Amino acid sequence: MERLALPEAPRRLPDADLLLRRALGDRAGGKALNRLDEAARAFSDDRFQDARRILNQLVERAPEVPEVIELLGLVHYRMGHWRAATKRLEVFREMTGSTEQHPVLADCHRAQGRWDDVQVLWTELRDASPSGPLVTEGRLVAAGALADQGRIEEGLALLERGWRIPSRARDHHLRRAYALADLYERSGAEPRARELFIWVRNHDARFADVAARVRSLS
Repeated sequence: MERLALPEAPRRLPDADLLLRRALGDRAGGKALNRLDEAARAFSDDRFQDARRILNQLVERAPEVPEVIELLGLVHYRMGHWRAATKRLEVFREMTGSTEQHPVLADCHRAQGRWDDVQVLWTELRDASPSGPLVTEGRLVAAGALADQGRIEEGLALLERGWRIPSRARDHHLRRAYALADLYERSGAEPRARELFIWVRNHDARFADVAARVRSLS
């Protein structure tokens, strides 16, 4: 799909409180902000239907508020509504110039088999390089999309690029190591897969199904 190029840096936009009050007036805007907070709590509690109901009402009244668009996109994503999530998160990208939700947006395109879009979004995220964890999430989606197409060696190469065992393992390191081990196993490199699965297990024995993966390769 065609997109406007991202700006050199994310746009500096007013916060949701100000935008809602501009759109709806002080009193109604204040109430709308409370409803947005209520939707955010529902999302955190996995009450996605409740969150969607609130956000659909808000987006009709204030479609120019990025926080509303972003949260509605994330709600659709968690519900597995890939097309609806894509629609909202593409708007969020264009409104804000931000790569903050690029991994989620790329995963939506991946779920729909839109491989070119996954690659474009990964390139944007990689070039912007906003943070290690965020870039790692985008890398995992891009590598997974390659593997989905049977291009496992290319997926491995993407995950291996720049990888080294960190001195202090954080969650995004474990996620990358697990994904790398998974592709090693799928490519037939079982000793390398087992080594990485063991490393993940030693740092967090409850990470995904890593304990079972280690047992299956023992």
